[in-house]
Amino acid sequence: MRKLIAGLALAATIVAPVQADKIRDLTSVAGVRSNQLIGYGLVVGLDGSGDQTTQAPFTTQSLENMLQQFGISVPANARPQLKNAAAVMVTADLPPFAKPGQVIDVTVASIGNAKSIRGGQLLMTPMRGADGNVYGMAQGSVVVGGASASGKSGSSVQINISSSGRIPNGASVERAVPSTFGQDGPMVLNLNTPDFTTAARVAQAINGTYGAGTAQPMDGGSIAVRGPADASQRVAWLGAIQGLEVTPGDAPARVVVNSRTGTVVIGSDVRVSAAAVAHGSIQVTISENPQVSQPGPFSNGTTQVVQNSSVSISEDGAHMFKFGPGVSLDQIVRAVNQVGAGPSDLISILQALKQSGALHAELVVI
Repeated sequence: MRKLIAGLALAATIVAPVQADKIRDLTSVAGVRSNQLIGYGLVVGLDGSGDQTTQAPFTTQSLENMLQQFGISVPANARPQLKNAAAVMVTADLPPFAKPGQVIDVTVASIGNAKSIRGGQLLMTPMRGADGNVYGMAQGSVVVGGASASGKSGSSVQINISSSGRIPNGASVERAVPSTFGQDGPMVLNLNTPDFTTAARVAQAINGTYGAGTAQPMDGGSIAVRGPADASQRVAWLGAIQGLEVTPGDAPARVVVNSRTGTVVIGSDVRVSAAAVAHGSIQVTISENPQVSQPGPFSNGTTQVVQNSSVSISEDGAHMFKFGPGVSLDQIVRAVNQVGAGPSDLISILQALKQSGALHAELVVI
């Protein structure tokens, strides 16, 4: 059975030296954020792997509407069966301070039954924000990271996903998002990970460089900073503040468990109180061995099938784990490895310790 890799645990036995981080890596400026864009478009030029229009009628309707804009009318009784086009949704993130004329990456994903959009060309697609306004126009060749192939017999093979892809620099910004940066009043720095200790240290670093009262912690996640009134001076001043180094507070004791993949990540500060855990594997085996009963000669009987069931219960690999007070991650991993247990066994043990109150850490299951 696979052994647990101690390297999966962050700083299991080695305590890393305290290092300072720059304020730009710990915080973000309030009001400076990206905005999500979305659009509906068509990808054409596919090699017969597009939507089956009988099952995706919106693709045909979209094509007809597009052709009408070019002065081409499709007869009302005509239902073109086009396999080289696919209806897609186009998404993108509009970065802060993006100006008209700049380009951004877009993601294209099929919403019909297209098998693949590899080699397709996205036609001009408006990209709208949450307010309904158009902030960008997307168009270009779709780059797909997956591959798929099928034969006439029905056999097929697929690597990754070929019904979605990206267009690098595929959209041009048409409208700038209004920003509150540079307005009068204090600027607010929001911590990426709220922590009272880190917030206090950020304020101390700023006040130590620019004078007392320049920065004031608002709570465990925000620091208000008084800056120059001139917007042009604020840019250089904020850049200097973001370059200051601060030692963040200690990370909370936390255990993150991915129940689907069996991945367990445990922080270095995780400790366990004195506890004993019995972990075993119970197997129930039921076997059926039907037997045929033949009647005797001249008995006028009929052949009968007699069920013969065998039920057995076995408990293999039962182990008892005993943890003393203050047990560290390294000791837990070694104990589980010595009995040949795997990641799933460690997940069960951690969940049991959390339920009993012996695990002094936050257990996050994703």
